[in-house]
Amino acid sequence: MAERIGSAIWCGFTAIEHPAPYSVPAAEMAGWLRSAGARYVQLGLYSGDASKGEKGLGIFPDRRAEFRESVTQALDYAEAVGASMVHAMAGVLPRAQRAQQHWDCYVENLAFAAREAAPRGIKIIVEAMSETAVPEYFFDAPDQAARAIGEAGEENIGLLLDVFHTVSAGLAVEQEIAKHAALLAHVHIADVPGRHEPGSGTVDFDQVKLALRKANYDGFLGCEYSPIESTEAGLGWLRP
Repeated sequence: MAERIGSAIWCGFTAIEHPAPYSVPAAEMAGWLRSAGARYVQLGLYSGDASKGEKGLGIFPDRRAEFRESVTQALDYAEAVGASMVHAMAGVLPRAQRAQQHWDCYVENLAFAAREAAPRGIKIIVEAMSETAVPEYFFDAPDQAARAIGEAGEENIGLLLDVFHTVSAGLAVEQEIAKHAALLAHVHIADVPGRHEPGSGTVDFDQVKLALRKANYDGFLGCEYSPIESTEAGLGWLRP
């Protein structure tokens, strides 16, 4: 991990993100960041057992206590490494099993996390994930994530808009950026199809950049893609 952080900075990035850094003590991570001159942008709450396909605890009423414990853990870690955002994943649940209680639980948990994060100057972020990439994830479109943010009613909650998920859901990413400009807190990029580096697929990233400028977005672009070859070989899009 220390080598990855150093390599990112050497390649021209100014910051890193990692959804689940908890196996590395926060003090050690902070030391690696200082050595590399890197900023840590965002991390995730504990999202459950990945081997069971779990991607978040927020929607489950019977796991409310576990979710709240994860909030404290994540905020402590974020504060120690200087991360400004924490991602509160909702969870995976088949549509046939969903009920109003799951929505209400997530909104309640989201508000709780935001209230806990506010005194530390940390923002909670929410992401929609496409059905093709993450089957049965609770939110598959930015509109749903935005609605949950609105109902939670706290100022320090924002939208993580993922270009790959948005396009994979059949939505026009430029329109979604414009529609949710006021909520944009973080952006993930990957091309479609394949989820590889920009320029490998069909997404017009010049138009994406233009839409982000029009939306006055001044945050980071997280490169959440799988490079076709090596990471370094796939960075040509940074210097066209």
